[in-house]
Amino acid sequence: MLKLNTQKIINDIEIKFLKKDIPLLRIGDSVRIGVKIVEGNKERVQFYEGTIIAKKNSSVNTTITVRKVLQGIGIERVFLIHSPKVDSIQILSSAKVRRSKLYYLRNLRGKASRLKKSFK
Repeated sequence: MLKLNTQKIINDIEIKFLKKDIPLLRIGDSVRIGVKIVEGNKERVQFYEGTIIAKKNSSVNTTITVRKVLQGIGIERVFLIHSPKVDSIQILSSAKVRRSKLYYLRNLRGKASRLKKSFK
């Protein structure tokens, strides 16, 4: 009797759904993410701009948390980067950070929340 390795089968199926054109995303990067939005029977792309404060890697379920401040209020959104709803990801700038999660930015206001730019 043939023994099936269930994890190998799952990985083989997930590989088909991974996107190939995703840039190397790092914590502290400022990104512009194009998200497909359906309004009625029309579909358009809306851009969301912000800083990556967290990243969770798990193959097809890889997510990034993007934070932006709009009119003094911080807005965070979690994106599943291999989702068909995510149209494009563009890196605008990079920052020099020493942590894997930038949750401390939630408590800072104004100029204190700026990150030091990295020139690569």
